[in-house]
Amino acid sequence: MRIGELAQRTGVSERSLRYYEEQRLLTADRTPGGHRDYPEHAVDRVVHIQELFAAGLCSKKIVEILPCMRDTDGGANEFSTPALVNELRVERERIDRMVADLLRSREVLDEVIERAGASFTTTGLREPTPYATPRRIRSSYDYGSFGPG
Repeated sequence: MRIGELAQRTGVSERSLRYYEEQRLLTADRTPGGHRDYPEHAVDRVVHIQELFAAGLCSKKIVEILPCMRDTDGGANEFSTPALVNELRVERERIDRMVADLLRSREVLDEVIERAGASFTTTGLREPTPYATPRRIRSSYDYGSFGPG
């Protein structure tokens, strides 16, 4: 299939597909006229690439991971190694830390929204609020990337 059809079937731009080729994430044969010709399984591969980018992985890591993902028939792939599995666990821990930071940020925002909303009357006018010392917001910058302990 040509690049335009692959783009349409996957919802990924032609520009992104060319980038995937540059990064060795995707390969295509060439027609005698020099046009890209993708095999049918390229659709599944592009979907896998998108999932891995969405998980926060960089293209360099995705190049290593793609051969280890399950084949389109659902069977296990033979290229997985213990070292790669360990690297994936490290990536998962990084994502877990990011999720924890986002949850903390959401809790702080919820508190700010609640306090801000409490200062309005039913008429929509702001009620006077006493001055108070603002609470210090802690984030991953305070704890490194590992949290409070």
